[in-house]
Amino acid sequence: MGFKDALTGAFLLGSLALGASTFSPARPPAIPLAVKAPYLNTWLNAGSDGGNGGYLAGEWPVFWNQHITAWTGLIRVDGTTYQWMGAVPNSKNVDQTEFSYTSTRSNFVMDVGGKVEMNITFLSPVMPNDLKRQSLTFSYLDVGVHSLDGDSHDVQLYADVSGEWASGDLSAIIEWDYGTSDGVAYHQFNRQSQTEITESSELPNWGTFYWSTASTDGLTYQSGGDTDVRGTFQSQGVLPNSKDTNYRAVNNNWPVFGFAKDLGSVSGGSVSTLFTIGLTQDNAIQLLGEGSGLTTYPSLWKSYFDSDLEAVTFFYNDYDTAASIATDLDNKVASDSIAAAGQDYLTITSLSVRQTFGALQFTGTDSDPVVFLKEISSNSDIQTVDVIFPAIPLILYTNPKLLDYLLKPLFLNQENGHYPNTNAIHDLGTFPLAKGYPDGTDEPQPLEECGNMIIMVLAYAQRTDDTDYLNQHYEILKKWAGYLIDESLIPADQISTDDFAGSLANQTNLAIKGIIGLRAMAEISSLTGHDDDASSYLDTATSYISQWQDLGINSAADPPHTTLSYGDGSSHGLLYNLYANSLLGFGSDFVPQSVYDMQSNFYPTVALEYCVPLDTRHTYSKTDWQLWAAAIASVDTRNDFISRIANWIDKTPTNRAFSDLYDCVSGDYPGIQFTARPVVGGHFALLALP
Repeated sequence: MGFKDALTGAFLLGSLALGASTFSPARPPAIPLAVKAPYLNTWLNAGSDGGNGGYLAGEWPVFWNQHITAWTGLIRVDGTTYQWMGAVPNSKNVDQTEFSYTSTRSNFVMDVGGKVEMNITFLSPVMPNDLKRQSLTFSYLDVGVHSLDGDSHDVQLYADVSGEWASGDLSAIIEWDYGTSDGVAYHQFNRQSQTEITESSELPNWGTFYWSTASTDGLTYQSGGDTDVRGTFQSQGVLPNSKDTNYRAVNNNWPVFGFAKDLGSVSGGSVSTLFTIGLTQDNAIQLLGEGSGLTTYPSLWKSYFDSDLEAVTFFYNDYDTAASIATDLDNKVASDSIAAAGQDYLTITSLSVRQTFGALQFTGTDSDPVVFLKEISSNSDIQTVDVIFPAIPLILYTNPKLLDYLLKPLFLNQENGHYPNTNAIHDLGTFPLAKGYPDGTDEPQPLEECGNMIIMVLAYAQRTDDTDYLNQHYEILKKWAGYLIDESLIPADQISTDDFAGSLANQTNLAIKGIIGLRAMAEISSLTGHDDDASSYLDTATSYISQWQDLGINSAADPPHTTLSYGDGSSHGLLYNLYANSLLGFGSDFVPQSVYDMQSNFYPTVALEYCVPLDTRHTYSKTDWQLWAAAIASVDTRNDFISRIANWIDKTPTNRAFSDLYDCVSGDYPGIQFTARPVVGGHFALLALP
């Protein structure tokens, strides 16, 4: 039996066979390999829309946008070469027998000709309470080999990465080098011409990639054309310790950076080889915040390390500690998820952690950290308020202080006079340039974002007891609350966070967000000693929630339910914004329990094969909002939501990183391809409740 993570025993209950391999707890639409930050975000396509079913050998790993980030693994056993990762033509692939995933790991087990077994673990650590380690944009690849048939075998291991990691423009010239430091051997490579704070096809135009392993006896290396380097290993099992000095375009004879390790005679005991891949950037983001010009924010790791190589070698030599911390998080998510709602829920939550944190860029200094979020795949906005909002359950569950770091750029921009509108801003521009909208021309979601900001601020303060934070931002919060007073009860024709569904007036779900936002503002006012404000906001919110029940509920329906928009009795939609009422602890003291019960009874009556539709306009739905609704529903309804989503994960033809938007009938993309978005942090809705 091959290596399993400590959690795999729980996962086996959901294991399904696809060909020669089992997949546990499910076969994801795409498998996270190195997913740590917006620019280190590599996956293995699995779903039938374009993947190979989840097999590491025979498919090129890709960046979230499908740009190939070639990552190749070969192994020679008794003179015969096999491919264990990548899609090198005319290669003999190993037989994958098992796959499993946890919150931080993707584990593969390979049978190599019946002679040896490989245990391959991709570990992208998630350390929300350790900013030094979390700030490093690096990921681990651990490869263990042991005899399968009881005999000893002569084994050599090979792995390379290509220059494709370094540039979204394949015609860009890259340069590279090789060296050793503190027991670590490394290939470094980067664009020859660098321009900070710019991108090409979603990849950065600045920074240096490091591909590393241990500098030990039996290690050889080579940089050069892909067919040359790989061919040398295939024929000889060793590399010549040579460097190609012909710096060139990524697509010119495809430069790759290889390591070969002679494992010698391998018998019963496992022989492990550790690799790391990562990116260093001195500066990370520019923000229009304090002052009249852009402020450049350094990468946070610069506060802890004096040089690239110090960071590279620290990360490599920190593996045992990093793996232990990662296991603690894996175990916590597993035990909490199963206790909350069973194995199906763990199938969902454990696939969501790396994806959420993989959209975060940690910047600033150790005394003043600032976290920026990239709205991956939908439009690459930076600091989108209604993308942070659905992600907050995971943030609150792991470290509520991170929410302060995420909201900080939004406050810096708006409190320094860079946004003219009375409502809260939608986003700060296009990642990695947070230049804001001094002319007020951001995407217009005024009611959405006012409610989101006030709710998030209170959620943070409740979990950290940080009333100073509330006082610091009270004036702008009060301005946004004023907008909610004017606009939340009868919403004008506008878009909400589900902008792809179109504009609509009198949205029932949008209205309750604004009303809960006013109730939250009453609490903020009370906590900060603004008693008169507190009384006024509470009176308004109480009046509004009473009127809302008359406006937004079709009581004559069988069963009764809220409508998509006021007066449209035949319409319905997920009332996911009701979740905020529970997240903030208001409960039935504010929104009657009858509303919760009504919606909980209604959802199963409109469920389709893979989900409950977002609303009556379409047959698609969103996983984050479904789980927000599930978290406040009855046990039976909650489990119905969860089982449909877990079943979808295993069966969907979608082939990209966990899409939060899919069709409830086909399980496929609904014409819109959302992928790798951090909103999947919302899947922790059950675990974030007080």
